[in-house]
Amino acid sequence: MQNWLFDIRSRSFVLLTILFLILSAFVYFGVTESFDQSVISFFSQNVGNPTLDIIMQYITESGDVFNMMVFAIVMLIIPKTRRIGITLMILIVLSTLLTGYIKCGVDRDRPDFEYEGVPFPVEISRDTYALFCEGSFNASFPSGHAARAMIVGIILGYALSERFPRGAYLMFLYPVMISISRIYVLQHFPMDVIGGAVIGVLLAGVMAQRTKLYNIFDKPKT
Repeated sequence: MQNWLFDIRSRSFVLLTILFLILSAFVYFGVTESFDQSVISFFSQNVGNPTLDIIMQYITESGDVFNMMVFAIVMLIIPKTRRIGITLMILIVLSTLLTGYIKCGVDRDRPDFEYEGVPFPVEISRDTYALFCEGSFNASFPSGHAARAMIVGIILGYALSERFPRGAYLMFLYPVMISISRIYVLQHFPMDVIGGAVIGVLLAGVMAQRTKLYNIFDKPKT
């Protein structure tokens, strides 16, 4: 997991920032529109499997900002994981606001398709927050869910990396599942979740570098 961490002045940070700016430009000028529309069209035609619908809906709602904050607060309450909780709370707030304001600038509409999967107990969340920019709520790029999920994957993976060097990488399954679920419920295009994931890597990579979360689950000394 150490390879996923970097300083804000590092080459990795600069390259990732450039990558995000390129992705944003592609989306803004419609370069990826054909690809995005074809993928979302495929998903819209394959929604309707009751079991898969429910699974995807639960996965996507786990990335809601409220649910993420509840998880971070639980981590904060437990003494051993307090630093994880504080780190997650800071990054969840930052990523949610940052993606919200970027959505204002790019101003890309969400997919036109109406999600007609199995009814879910709550409305599928959009949870975009940007003060003085109401239009961001209906904007699509980048995905806040994908950004927060990547943050959780990196922070938890980093915390587990010393004790479970290989198993820690399983944490990346979560942002992958969240990204797929956001497309499945027709809330985002593929480029939206890719952009959100890059933001998550940028924020979590820098923040984790400044913490010592890796020693939280150290193997007991004999």
